[in-house]
Amino acid sequence: MTDNAELTASFTELYGRAPEGIWAAPGRVNLIGEYTDFNGGFVMPLALPHTARAAVARRTDGQLRLHSTDVPGGVVSLSVDELTPHSGHGWAAYPAGVVWALREAGHPVTGADIQLTSTVPVGAGLSSSAALEVVTALALNDLFELGLSAPETALLGQRAENAFVGVPCGVMDQMASACCTEGHALYLDTRDLTQRQVPFDLAAHGLQLLVVDTRVKHALGDGAYAERRAGCEAGARALGVSALRDLPYEDLDAALDRLAAAGEDESVVRYVRHVVSDNHRVEQVIALLDAGDVRAAGPVLDAGHASLRDDLRVSCPELDLVVSTAGAAGALGARMTGGGFGGSAIVLVEEAMADTVAKAVSEAFSAAGHAAPGVFPAVPSAGARRIAPAA
Repeated sequence: MTDNAELTASFTELYGRAPEGIWAAPGRVNLIGEYTDFNGGFVMPLALPHTARAAVARRTDGQLRLHSTDVPGGVVSLSVDELTPHSGHGWAAYPAGVVWALREAGHPVTGADIQLTSTVPVGAGLSSSAALEVVTALALNDLFELGLSAPETALLGQRAENAFVGVPCGVMDQMASACCTEGHALYLDTRDLTQRQVPFDLAAHGLQLLVVDTRVKHALGDGAYAERRAGCEAGARALGVSALRDLPYEDLDAALDRLAAAGEDESVVRYVRHVVSDNHRVEQVIALLDAGDVRAAGPVLDAGHASLRDDLRVSCPELDLVVSTAGAAGALGARMTGGGFGGSAIVLVEEAMADTVAKAVSEAFSAAGHAAPGVFPAVPSAGARRIAPAA
């Protein structure tokens, strides 16, 4: 990991001038509420201390030059007038897509030199792509004095990922990166973007939230995510609601019976059951945190994982092994987090048990012949911000 002085020096050597500033945007873990965001539902992410950082300087000649210290290869040079959705560019599509989205929205972005570096694990379900998008949007917002709010930068990042990169994600990841605050989880209504910062001081309760990166890489652009989104939308249409968010939890059983009676595909029934029940789980966790009963959230995490595994079917053997092993070793609760098919799980543990649980998971992975997982505590951290020079 390069520090800010090293990033400045590297930028200067690469582009022949100093950057105008350095910005940071974090990755995230989602405490509860998975695959609910594109259904207009509720989510509860928190920002990680891991960030994407961008050293940036404006250009006025229509050129966009992009470089990453983390990816082999030279500078990617593009014309802002010729940015085209679905045109490839690998990792560079994420910042390039933000420039495209800003210009599509009428913002006068005339080019930039950007160097990126990130400590957010790629493919771990911790929103490394959203961090790249949000840090780019924030830097250009500041430098070109666009006057965008944090939620507006998040929406531009989502548009970049949806329309330019081609991943039909909801807005949770970008909103978490842009809007989270230190020491809090973000309770977000993804329909109207109202949000509440919920105090989440685990240390004060003698608890830790561990992130277990299975090292199994996931790719949401492979169609599985889009298939589940389409299934959710089909379920909403069949039930006569604009989004599954509008189906009350109390009416779920009757709605599932209606779907089955109408001959809807069995997968649609499962997807609807997951989304409506996970929205309910978000509300359960909020109530527990507001009451100061953090430990009681553990079984809700367990139930969330079972739903993701059995109804949405986005887990994998490694994620299931984390959850089962952690539970057997004394964790309060655990579930996969993020898009699934690999990536990471979260484990709620008594602080005194954290090392024991982490060791048990690592030993289980070794016994199963899996690569060693990465384990670290999720410390609720600050959202996107300018870090040099100080804002």
